[in-house]
Amino acid sequence: MNPTSADPNATLVEQVRARYAGAAVRAGATPVAGTSAMATESCCSPSCCGGETDAASLAKAIGYDEQDLALAGEGNLGLGCGNPLALAAIRPGMTVLDLGSGAGFDAFLAAERVGPLGRVIGVDMTDEMLALARKNAATRGATNIEFRQGRLEALPVEDETVDLVISNCVVNLVPDKAAAFREMARVLKPGGTISVSDLVLLAPLPESVKSSVEAYVGCIAGASPIGEYVARLLDVGLVDVAIPRVTNAALMVEGLDRAAADSGCCPSSADVAAAGQVLASAVFHARKA
Repeated sequence: MNPTSADPNATLVEQVRARYAGAAVRAGATPVAGTSAMATESCCSPSCCGGETDAASLAKAIGYDEQDLALAGEGNLGLGCGNPLALAAIRPGMTVLDLGSGAGFDAFLAAERVGPLGRVIGVDMTDEMLALARKNAATRGATNIEFRQGRLEALPVEDETVDLVISNCVVNLVPDKAAAFREMARVLKPGGTISVSDLVLLAPLPESVKSSVEAYVGCIAGASPIGEYVARLLDVGLVDVAIPRVTNAALMVEGLDRAAADSGCCPSSADVAAAGQVLASAVFHARKA
């Protein structure tokens, strides 16, 4: 779905889309006819703001191991902020839904765990990223995974058909987060669970960071207070909400001040440092009763 003039968040959504499209094109996807992919840096990684951390090093820093990297292969573009699968209970035969599936990193890891009798559905809004994920799946010969186009606020997934919902540093990019949480609850089977890794706030961001589009598409300014995240999960009827892991996420703002020096677009070094002190990466678990 493309944002329209009826969508008050259309401009912001398109900026996020352009960042992901640029990441996919640079990683080798074929540009989709009629789009205007921008060769800009990717979302949700230090490189979006001038950092120099490579994808493999970032993945290790946020909870993946060498075996994960080997299994995921080219699906790892360094776009995450945590490992939603590290503590998730995945069994063979499950149906797993990956929100904001990107090039397929977490989806491919989940597909290995659910086995040939299981199924993984990846949802992403970006044509170029979907093309890259499908190309990667074809290269792997994966037959238990598919990638669908859609927004988190209106998932192209049937009611109560999913055993586990995973997501990695994507919900913070959604302007209407309440709708995204409602959709998670809608598609889950009774007894189904979520395991979502995301950036959250331990205290308010400096105003210059909060209002920065550069910081938003870098997954920083869109982060919710950790208590608000929990409240939204409870509001949609999920139970047994737990936060099994919280880590400092100062790495995610690395380079934002250097980008400011280059373009004048971003917050000051002092505000970036302050943002690093209140930004955390957290994994959330919850269950549908």
